[in-house]
Amino acid sequence: MYQYTEFDKQFIRLRAQQFRDQLERWQRGELSDEHLLPLRLQNGWYIQRYAPMARIAVPYGEISSTQLRMLAHIARDYDRPTPELLAHAQATQDQLQAAQPGLTLAAAPLTYGYGHFTTRTNVQFNWIPITKAADVMDLLASVHMHGIQTSGNTIRNITCEAYEGIAEDEILDTRPFAEIMRQWSTLHPEFAFLPRKFKIAFNGAEEDRAATGWYDIGLQARRAEDGSAGFTVKVGGGMGRTPVIGSVVREFLPWDQILNYVEAVIRVYNGYGRRDNKWKARIKILVKAEGQSFIDAVEKEYRAIVEQDGAPHTITAAELARVQASFVVPPLQPASRTHSVNTSGQLYQRWLQQNVRGHKLAGMKAVTLSFKRVGFAPGDASADTLDALAQLAEQFSAGEARITHDQNLMLPWVFESDLPALYEAARALGLAQPNIGLLTDMIACPGGDFCSLANARSLPIAAAITERYQDLDELFDLGPIDLHMSGCINSCGHHHSGHIGILGVDKDGMEWYQITLGGSDGSQLSGPAIGGKVVGPAFSAAEVPDVIEALLGTYRSLRKGGEFFIDTLRRVGQDPFKAAANGARHPKATEEALAE
Repeated sequence: MYQYTEFDKQFIRLRAQQFRDQLERWQRGELSDEHLLPLRLQNGWYIQRYAPMARIAVPYGEISSTQLRMLAHIARDYDRPTPELLAHAQATQDQLQAAQPGLTLAAAPLTYGYGHFTTRTNVQFNWIPITKAADVMDLLASVHMHGIQTSGNTIRNITCEAYEGIAEDEILDTRPFAEIMRQWSTLHPEFAFLPRKFKIAFNGAEEDRAATGWYDIGLQARRAEDGSAGFTVKVGGGMGRTPVIGSVVREFLPWDQILNYVEAVIRVYNGYGRRDNKWKARIKILVKAEGQSFIDAVEKEYRAIVEQDGAPHTITAAELARVQASFVVPPLQPASRTHSVNTSGQLYQRWLQQNVRGHKLAGMKAVTLSFKRVGFAPGDASADTLDALAQLAEQFSAGEARITHDQNLMLPWVFESDLPALYEAARALGLAQPNIGLLTDMIACPGGDFCSLANARSLPIAAAITERYQDLDELFDLGPIDLHMSGCINSCGHHHSGHIGILGVDKDGMEWYQITLGGSDGSQLSGPAIGGKVVGPAFSAAEVPDVIEALLGTYRSLRKGGEFFIDTLRRVGQDPFKAAANGARHPKATEEALAE
């Protein structure tokens, strides 16, 4: 993991002090709500449906046991609503529930004292009072964490695929490049007020596990014929109201030029991106509208940076070596713990199959702990669980863990001999479900239970589907399926890239859900990145679990041999799945859908 220098430590301490001063001035009435808004957003503090939401950056997903314990402390002591606020939130949920005719799904519990793992490897808290925000920032700074640029129209938290540095199919460990870019982009004065938020992802392996096609800039590691390292640069990907796959603007860019080239891309966007309409302000709209003209403008800007400005952000070999020194293999020692696991038992063997991956080091494995459990929202971890995760990381993974794109937690440095003991410990915590990559390993945003932008709730739907598919024999028979769910068009649940996507929509103040089929994140299983297609009119909340069951039943009846869901769908087309989905409508909902 990257080790903060004295400059890094001082930087985030001063930033926390600055934010405390801003909050105190706001509390004294010297700053208006309007003036505080951009200040708190650039430090990761939103005002959501019921309370502030804090978004904590975890660059490229790497997190230490010390940091996990601090998150546990914050969850336990600060993520606490007042009784009045919690009662108001519960009453609002009850009213919404009562307004849904025929709805049989239970409302998601309004949990507090939890951290929430996001698809962009951040951690969010939903109940921290804004008056305590400065205290939390100080605590985070003490363990080299912050919320800087996790919100606002800036360059957001930079992500990587979770297996960087340990993957068997690795081309290049991109974590050092992501760290260098994080340092370069943090509080970059030219890019502090972009037309819209901006997201960058790195992928260092043969398989694209970082969904680079869906990012504003996606950087895929490559090796030239002479063995030199570089990146394929994709620009203009994004989800939301207008899903677009990024365009390749450079097939191969030498590694030392990525800052200069990214600066050229963002300068063109900053100069020509729309600011009159937030729905058309993302770089994807500019790239889609301008095509080759956009690429030509970037190349012209890049040449000017290199030839006229002297390529000021060229990464030197010395700087790369300095940062790479933080990403070496840590001191490794087996836990040597005893266990009582039946290693030939079916549950353990299934866990090995789904949750344990190979490693580039002999005798080592990478293990994913599943945060997709009955009774919990996807990605939620209580204070006690966060403390327990810190202990697992220390005992089994050299004190390090990684938050994954799929809202789980991965331990990257596990000895193969320690797998039974780790399984036993994870099972005691309820984190050993052998469902990674299967239907119930779904992605879901917090939705209308917490988010003020959401049109509908995601968590009750996720809970209903999770509860319905608890039979492991059935899950394994269904095979790999990416189910992604968003509570609104902003697509925080990445519904566009799901083999099955669920999108919450509002119809006359009621919660309805669109179903999409055939999306892909760009991984080897799913194929090239592509957005799913909508299946007919929207469905009511009560219908969604039955619709999912109808889709899966159609897959079972049409698949050939060991064919996966996405392969069957692409072979036979959407029509039989669409017919099955519409056949699952409840009579009253069918009348309403036909009347649209």
